[in-house]
Amino acid sequence: MALELYAHPFSSYCQKVLIALYENAIPFEYRLLAPEQPQHMQRLAELWPMRRFPLLVDDGRMVVESSIIIEHLQLNHPGPVRLLPDDPQQALEVRFMDRVFDNYVSTPQQKCVFDALRAPEERDGYGVIEARRMLDTAYAWLEQRLQGRTWAAGEAFSLADCAAAPFLFYADWTQPIGEAFPTVRAYLQRLLQRPSFARAVDEARPYRAFFPLGAPDRD
Repeated sequence: MALELYAHPFSSYCQKVLIALYENAIPFEYRLLAPEQPQHMQRLAELWPMRRFPLLVDDGRMVVESSIIIEHLQLNHPGPVRLLPDDPQQALEVRFMDRVFDNYVSTPQQKCVFDALRAPEERDGYGVIEARRMLDTAYAWLEQRLQGRTWAAGEAFSLADCAAAPFLFYADWTQPIGEAFPTVRAYLQRLLQRPSFARAVDEARPYRAFFPLGAPDRD
């Protein structure tokens, strides 16, 4: 039975999983979560009452949370690109960097986006200021951590880069990665040149008008 992925191409967490699928050319059936296909959202709610995505169905088994999905793919659908190293210490660094991009880049970035979607009287101005400060703090930390590395956890493209690509991409739209962080900027450019992420970016391009903070005219 083919893999089924319930996802939307503009979602950063969905892009994270799509990158992993594209890296190893893993075939799957795309269950687009869009108003014109309400049956997919209905099925998602039946499978996972939290209604969060992406969600993978593999031979009847439901797998949720993007990092877990990617590890599931490596265990059950391995390919030439090993997104989690076999060495436990190296794998720990990959998982750590994955968590950094999730908690300290994606979370504050989404705080800014979700706040912009609220009615003006319901917005949290202080919370947005703190979220933007967290992004700048994360950029500064990454500027040092990424020194001498091609990819997030070393010289091999990994799960951590699957996370970094969409999270840094949208974070740069939200709180631009300034010239004070040349290493981070160069790393993002390498990610954008990676064919798997370039494909995900192109697939999401038609939805840029929906970015509530206004999408810049650049990748």
